[in-house]
Amino acid sequence: MIRSLLWKPDQKVQEIKGIADFDTLFAEPEAVLWIDMVDPDDQESFVLTHDFHFHPLAIEDVIEEEDTITELTRSKIDDYKNYIYTEFSIADRIDPDEGLKLLEVYIFLTKNTVVTVHDEHHRIFNYLYNRAIRDERLMSRGAEFLFHNLLDVMVDNYNSILEYFEREVDTIEKDVLEEPDEETVKKIFTLRRDIYDLKRVALPQKEILSQISRRQFPQITDRAALYFRDVLDNLTRVIELSESHRDTLISALEVYFSNVSTKTNEIIKVLTIFTVILMPPTFLVGMWGMNFRFMPELQWKYGYVIFWAIIVIITLIMIIFFKRKKWI
Repeated sequence: MIRSLLWKPDQKVQEIKGIADFDTLFAEPEAVLWIDMVDPDDQESFVLTHDFHFHPLAIEDVIEEEDTITELTRSKIDDYKNYIYTEFSIADRIDPDEGLKLLEVYIFLTKNTVVTVHDEHHRIFNYLYNRAIRDERLMSRGAEFLFHNLLDVMVDNYNSILEYFEREVDTIEKDVLEEPDEETVKKIFTLRRDIYDLKRVALPQKEILSQISRRQFPQITDRAALYFRDVLDNLTRVIELSESHRDTLISALEVYFSNVSTKTNEIIKVLTIFTVILMPPTFLVGMWGMNFRFMPELQWKYGYVIFWAIIVIITLIMIIFFKRKKWI
C-alpha cells in the first residue's frame, strides 16, 4: 500500500493514494513530498527504481525476504550523494516472554522528498500522517525537518518501554527485599535480556544521529542539525536510563543470592544445633543399650529417672551455652 502527501507553496497538503507520477512531483524543486509504503508489492517497489532511481543495494535491503539467519537487524545510514538511505528500528513492548518487538523502517531522504518503507502499519506513521494533513508546517519546513520528525517520534516511542522497565525494576526490588523466589530470578534475567535488546537497537541509532547532527550529509542544513542534536540527547538519555536499570537488576540479583545464602546458612545452623544437642543423648542411649550381661547400671532402681535427668541437664547446659554465644 502506498499513501503520499504533497505540499506546495501557498497550497494545502494534498493527499495521494496509490501509485502516482512521482518522478514529476519529485522534480518540482519547491514541492515537499512524503511517500509512505506499507508492505509494498513488486509493482509498488518498482517506484523506488523507476521514479527515484535509488541505488540497487539500498533497494535490495528494502525488498529482501526475511531471513532467519540474519534476524538481528542493525540500524545504519548510507550516503549516496544525492540522497541518504537510513535503516531505523521502532521498538515496542509486547508480551514479557517474547521481549521487544522490532519494526524495521527504511527511509530515503532527498532534497525535497522523504520515502518511508515498512512491513506493518504502526501508530507512529498514522500519527504523523494525520498531523501533516492538519498542520502543513510539518512539511512546509522541508524534507529534512519531516525526516527529523520521523526519527524524533521513533526515539520518543522508547519512553513507554522505559516506563515499563521502571515499573518492573521497582517490583523486583520490592520482591528481593521481601520474599524472593525463583520467579523473581526469572523476571530479573528476562528484564536484563530486554534491556540488552534495547541497547543493541539504540546504540547504532545513536551513531546515526551523531553523524547527522555533525552535518556529514549535504541534505541536512545547519538549521536542521540543531534539532537532530536534541533527538540525539533524548536517545542518549534512553541508553543511560537503560544502563541504570541494568545495574539495578545486577544489584538485585546479588541481593537475591545473598538472601538465599543467608537463609541456607540459617537452616544449616539450626540443623547443626539440633545435631549437636542430640549427640549426648544418642551416645548415652547407645552405651546403655548394649547387650552385655553384666552392666551395674541395669540394676539401679532409679536408673531410668537418672538417665532422663542426665539428658535434660546436658541439653539445658548446651542450650544455655549456645545462647551465651548468640548462636541461637
